Formats: sequence, structure tokens, C-alpha cells
Amino acid sequence: MPLTHPGARVGELQTFKAAFFKALAHPVRIRILEELVQGERSVQEIQSALGLDQPVVSQQLGVLRANNVVVGRKAGVSVRYTLRDPLVADLLAVARRIFNNQLSDTRTLLRELQKEDRQRRSRR
Repeated sequence: MPLTHPGARVGELQTFKAAFFKALAHPVRIRILEELVQGERSVQEIQSALGLDQPVVSQQLGVLRANNVVVGRKAGVSVRYTLRDPLVADLLAVARRIFNNQLSDTRTLLRELQKEDRQRRSRR
């Protein structure tokens, strides 16, 4: 049996995590996931809700399905999609809070810069 470096498994885990986040790393895929947080949807329902063309929605659902982020089940002539793991909803909610904090920090910094500009102009 070959010896493996103890860090090899860690590297595999990091690669798995990176692939998962890469699957999420597209604006349309995020929008689709946010729609699926609300519940099971067909391609047509997602397309209508997001105002996107069917090929775009299908392509991005294919990426999410290939990376086990969503699952589809046949329902008559259509396929209904849902989150594979409901914890994805929690992940999106946490990300939204992080982004809100970052934007709040940016707004505060912008206000401080604007205040400095006003003070500098008033001294002239």
C-alpha cells in the first residue's frame, strides 16, 4: 500500500470546496438558487421569475446539477428543480449578511471621504 502525505487528503477537501464555490460563482446561478430557496421550480418558472431566456436558465441549472447543488425530478413533461441541500439557503443568507456588512463599511468610508473633501474645500 503506497504511503500518502497527510496533507494530500486536506488538499482534496480544499479542491472539493473550491469546486463547490466555483459552481456558485456566477450571477445567474446565484439568482437561480435564490429563486429555489423559495421552493421547487421548473425551468419555465425560473425563466419567468428572472426574465431570462430558457437556454441560459437550462445551461446554468446544468452546471448546478453537475456539481450536486440542485436536483431535478421529472414531473410530466417538465423537470422540477430544488436545492439538493436546504443548507444552501443558509449559506446564501450568511453571504448576504457579509455583503451587507461590507457595503455598510464602504458607505461609512465614503461618508468620511466626503466629509474630508468638504472640509478641505471650506479651508481654501
